[in-house]
Amino acid sequence: MTQSSLPKPSIAIVGYGSQGRAHALNLRDSGFDVTVGLRPGGPTEAKAKADGFTVKAPAEAVKEADLVAVLTPDMVQRKVYADALAPNMKQGACLLFAHGLNVHFGMIAPREDLDVILVAPKGPGALVRREYEIGRGVPCIWAVHQDRSGKAKQLALAYADGLGGARANLIETTFKEETETDLFGEQAVLCGGASSLVQAGFEVLVEAGYQPEIAYYEVLHELKLIVDLFYEGGITRMLEFVSETAQYGDYVSGPRVIDASVKERMRDVLKDIQDGTFTRNWVAEHEAGLPNYNRFKQADLDHPIEVVGKQLRAKMVWLDNSPKEQKEAA
Repeated sequence: MTQSSLPKPSIAIVGYGSQGRAHALNLRDSGFDVTVGLRPGGPTEAKAKADGFTVKAPAEAVKEADLVAVLTPDMVQRKVYADALAPNMKQGACLLFAHGLNVHFGMIAPREDLDVILVAPKGPGALVRREYEIGRGVPCIWAVHQDRSGKAKQLALAYADGLGGARANLIETTFKEETETDLFGEQAVLCGGASSLVQAGFEVLVEAGYQPEIAYYEVLHELKLIVDLFYEGGITRMLEFVSETAQYGDYVSGPRVIDASVKERMRDVLKDIQDGTFTRNWVAEHEAGLPNYNRFKQADLDHPIEVVGKQLRAKMVWLDNSPKEQKEAA
């Protein structure tokens, strides 16, 4: 399918956070007619207007749109859909998500007349925008949940192409696969696994009498060097650039730390994701006002590695520590 044969639907972007802004800007620059749907007076309304977009309340923004992209946080999507989108989207329009959680777990049951698709760039919004601007793109995965028009696939590919994803790589998936692998990656490796591993390593060194500053550099600061090598060429590239001593330590000690019991607990995490336990717990937590979430978060913020790290990073003049940039990167 050539780019010239792809449709050019009018698009309403609902939400203007990191991803929402990147999607809106890239799609507009790719020739799409883009309107932004935001709560009047909300914190991002002025930003979207400053970027030159027509901004309307979500219920108004979606009325004439051929495609509506839901890019608000997961836990508010159900209410946004029920209150603003479902009653106002035109017949036969297309509903797009960048994460399949609400649809896959049945919190949103899209109208029967709608096409329902997913397009998820594999990178934060700032990167999606930056790569587009320099003529490249971030890989996107895409899926079709409901195809009423017979053109849902073409709409997904058109949207992904408009983001710049076709310049890199487009991979077909399903709502189930995207949702479950995304949640697992965050919990077991990228966020939960990595942060817990770093904290445990720091604690072991400090409890053994080593300086906290040295421990910070060894288990957190230098992790970026390894992750960059992973990113550039996988484990193969990492092994090419570390010493033979580090390689030998990798081979004999890595499996002692991440052993078969860890994989079993990862399988338990995956099971909770697959059967909906995690999502039910997260919904209940959100509806209760986030008491455990806030307690867990504060514990991470108060961890000694954060106290030491803040002092050390203040002396790293090469870092841009602005809160906006940090949040964009996340």
